[in-house]
Amino acid sequence: MNAASDLRFFTSSDGDLAYRDAGAGDLVVLLHSGFVDHRLYDAQIPALAAHHRVIAPDVRGHGFSANATEPFRWADDLAGLLRHLDAGPAVLVGLSMGGAIATDTVLEYPELVRAVVACGAATSDFEYTDPWYRQIQEEYARTLAAGDLDGWLAAFLRVVPGAHRTPDDIDPGILHRLRDMALHTMSKHSPGEPNLHVPMTDTWSRVPKVDVPVLAVNGSLEPDDLTGAAERLVRAVRDGRSVTVDGVGHYINLEKPEEFTTILLDFLRTL
Repeated sequence: MNAASDLRFFTSSDGDLAYRDAGAGDLVVLLHSGFVDHRLYDAQIPALAAHHRVIAPDVRGHGFSANATEPFRWADDLAGLLRHLDAGPAVLVGLSMGGAIATDTVLEYPELVRAVVACGAATSDFEYTDPWYRQIQEEYARTLAAGDLDGWLAAFLRVVPGAHRTPDDIDPGILHRLRDMALHTMSKHSPGEPNLHVPMTDTWSRVPKVDVPVLAVNGSLEPDDLTGAAERLVRAVRDGRSVTVDGVGHYINLEKPEEFTTILLDFLRTL
């Protein structure tokens, strides 16, 4: 896990935002999930950068990027970075929160987006109804309110195996990587600080206007409400596609990195 030595920084209107920049060619942007950072894609960046320019940012408040001091939206930050780089339109690939950022951005800044790959995600309006996952969210809230970082980490890592497996079913290296990244992000914040992210609303009504290809990639062990929302997304757009990866949960690219990379490269070849 490299430190910030290979990162570049974009000076936004509210602090410096970190990103990796590798390769050359058509632009692919890799958007990480919540609480971690660009290192989530360590296996994908070199493979994609062989034939594409790959940008892997740290979302504001995560990894090596500045925390927010004023209200912000994910899509605005990403648009600011792409315009700063004079790059795009881009294929946006996002896992979980990153997938929501990708769909927010194609809705708000369609001119900057060539295609979307939403992994373990739908639109940013999606909310879990699955009882197991709702329990995890309650644990997040309880442990954070109590300042119990160890308890929060335990809840965070339970998402990796999901409801139908145990941590013993997961490569310990995956759990270690996620734990390290989450600890780094959490160390940037203090209990009770305000959440300055401004959510986009009414996203579903805008989805039918999306006229670029959208690929949903989900593990077969994801909750039904999430996979249902992903299918709703791809059915609503003009060119929607979906792939299911058997035997994995939320972190598809960590559990089956080669298969995930192949899915991305196959999709990119169709554009």
